Amino acid sequence: MRALFLFGKRERLRFVSHLDLQRFMHRAFNRTNLPIAFSQGFNPHPVMSFASALAMGWTSEYEILDIKLARDVAHDDALNQMRAALPPDLPVYDVRLVEDAHPKMMASVAMADYRITLSGDGAQAVIDAVPAFLAEQSVIALRKTKSGEKPTDIRPMAVSLQTDGCVLNARLMLTEAATLKPDLLISVLAQRAGASVPEARVHRLKLLAEQNGQIVPLLDMKG
Repeated sequence: MRALFLFGKRERLRFVSHLDLQRFMHRAFNRTNLPIAFSQGFNPHPVMSFASALAMGWTSEYEILDIKLARDVAHDDALNQMRAALPPDLPVYDVRLVEDAHPKMMASVAMADYRITLSGDGAQAVIDAVPAFLAEQSVIALRKTKSGEKPTDIRPMAVSLQTDGCVLNARLMLTEAATLKPDLLISVLAQRAGASVPEARVHRLKLLAEQNGQIVPLLDMKG
């Protein structure tokens, strides 16, 4: 059995790194009686993974921790124990208990929804540049990959962009082959507008999967 914990990361912890977040979770498990499964070998550790690493400085209300259990547990027991073990700034919203054969969360993420709040010089120019960006068929930008930076067409990776004042609501691709990060999007928009890159506060709203031709919240995927 696996437990898929849906949790958030609030403002006070936004500068906690992904590695430190892993340590937070390890310590949280030690404060529970949950039957966590451990890896084999000389240095056993919990068999766990995050659906998607959250960049330092970002906040979120939809992160998923995928943890293997050594035996079955009750939904409410798992949820209440993790809520008690983590601080208020890492709220646990829900847990879904699934069989081991259920699709892995990390491999299932297709895109994510973000709320990007812009401020300072260039903020309005970036917002004003959105319609022209959406009208393009192709927008080439240098994107970081495992093999270094390379020119990439990022336009198809911006699934949707909507503006509300100086807030940009964005649905962006998030796969191993095609990922558009909010900071690259803002940088490209600023460059196209001939403006300085504004300060951007990124809040992740949801992780999404594609299943049977439909876009669904990651936690709602069918097995």
